[in-house]
Amino acid sequence: MCGCGGRHASRCHHFPERGWIQFLFLRLLYERPSHGYQLMEELQRRGFVRPGRLESGSVYTILRRMENRGLLVSTWDENLSGPDRRVYRVTEAGAQALKAGIEALMARKALMDDLIAFYHRHFGGEPKP
Repeated sequence: MCGCGGRHASRCHHFPERGWIQFLFLRLLYERPSHGYQLMEELQRRGFVRPGRLESGSVYTILRRMENRGLLVSTWDENLSGPDRRVYRVTEAGAQALKAGIEALMARKALMDDLIAFYHRHFGGEPKP
């Protein structure tokens, strides 16, 4: 059992989900502009999402919303051996959102590290899973 206490076991699987997907898209696209299918493959390859968890329709909906919010920009990549593909790139606003998100994660990590150190000082050993 995980830290959720089993209240929502069907959703609890230690993979980042909805709230993280846009953040992970920004991270991957900051490294390399890509099309939606490449993003899905890369998230699965890195173990960021479970295989089959993301549907292509959802991915493209999220990407369009991010583009509408000014976080991404897309262009059509002509492909001679197949269909043309929309390639997404992070905008300056997207890079700033990514930076702010990472800074927030670092602050949260510092809090978690402090709580873990407290646990070790006062309760000793490793916490039970």
